[in-house]
Amino acid sequence: MTLQSLVHTIGRVLLRALGLCLCVNPGAGGALAEPIRVVTEELPPYNMTRDGVLTGMSTEVVQAVLKQVNVQATIQSMPWARAYDLALHDPNVLIYSITRTPEREPLFKWVGTIAASRWFIYSSANHPVSLMDLEDARDWQTATVNEDVGEQYLIANRFVVGQQLQSSNRYELNYQKLQTGHVDLWISDELNAYYIARQAGDDPERTLVQSLRVQALEETGGFNMAFSPGTSDATVQLFQDGLKAIRENGTYDAIARKWD
Repeated sequence: MTLQSLVHTIGRVLLRALGLCLCVNPGAGGALAEPIRVVTEELPPYNMTRDGVLTGMSTEVVQAVLKQVNVQATIQSMPWARAYDLALHDPNVLIYSITRTPEREPLFKWVGTIAASRWFIYSSANHPVSLMDLEDARDWQTATVNEDVGEQYLIANRFVVGQQLQSSNRYELNYQKLQTGHVDLWISDELNAYYIARQAGDDPERTLVQSLRVQALEETGGFNMAFSPGTSDATVQLFQDGLKAIRENGTYDAIARKWD
């Protein structure tokens, strides 16, 4: 090989290496090597479809982060079990609003908290149930959502779907079950439960009883954004930096005040 051809070959190798670096590392413009898929569920008022448009506090935070890092992505709303499965098994999937539990910790790459949450086991004011602790709930039928953190928490505490738990894909359906007496209890985030009651034309202070506060789910730090395990660390870091930026520049606080 002549000196000229050797220099030419080295030059091509260096250019390819440079191109690869530019492709896999997000730059100032937030370009990603591969497009990301963003998935969520109908969890009002955090994420919800209104008049054909996906909105909610968590959705607006995610959209603000996407804008901050200059990444375009379409957000898809679907049943939680499907969204959860996609985020577990497909690369480059961003999921929200997801609670960060010890059991889920190694399953995802976590971006950060996007909304606070408080969890309760509710009963109906028409049929109030007094619970001293979680064990007392075993004597009653509890409505859950398939694969959501409330259901996973109860299953981890030896509750069984089809026995003590009635699982569905919609939070609104669980409220209906509770009010019509098809179940005795309902595990839900507080804002979600109150929002659904109001959407049904009810006053949650009159129709819902907070039978037991679920402190264990509050200690996890609220709702999060998280990436599937097959996502590159560079992409995760980009979104972590983006979330930090909107917290520091006031964007996050403005969104939170809007939905308070």
